[in-house]
Amino acid sequence: MGVRVLGVDFGLRRIGLALSDESGLLASAWQTVPAADSPKASAQAIAQVLARARDGGDERAGSIAAIVVGLPRRLNGADNDLSQPARDFAAALATAMGLKVSLQDERLSSHEAESQLAVRQKDWRKRKAQLDAAAAAVILQDYLDGAARPAITTDTDDGSEAPNT
Repeated sequence: MGVRVLGVDFGLRRIGLALSDESGLLASAWQTVPAADSPKASAQAIAQVLARARDGGDERAGSIAAIVVGLPRRLNGADNDLSQPARDFAAALATAMGLKVSLQDERLSSHEAESQLAVRQKDWRKRKAQLDAAAAAVILQDYLDGAARPAITTDTDDGSEAPNT
């Protein structure tokens, strides 16, 4: 059995979850759960969701080795009102799960997820119910794609950079 990465689209009302495949190359939407009253309580709720899934025989939940949380930002890269709560959530989730949690820029992830869902699902009510988990999959896929990308340059002996060949 391989290991998986959990992707999280943090929100104050709903939290979308996605899982990678065992190879760590492909992300898939998993589920959406209601957010709790605080980022810390939401992190505890996600830890409980994972424990219930694991105890219920969902081996995917038991093979999670890392977590990626989307970091909301403005289009210009500056923090917005959800940036600090997302950081607080990520820190609490790292503590609750005992796993490394990375932050991934999530600019336009909901828009991209909506576009992808619109191709497959014409009913907007059904799309809305799937949107947070789909956004988590977009965030996770961006992370996985970045992790799989080889370095573009390497340092040379003289300290300058040379292109990889």
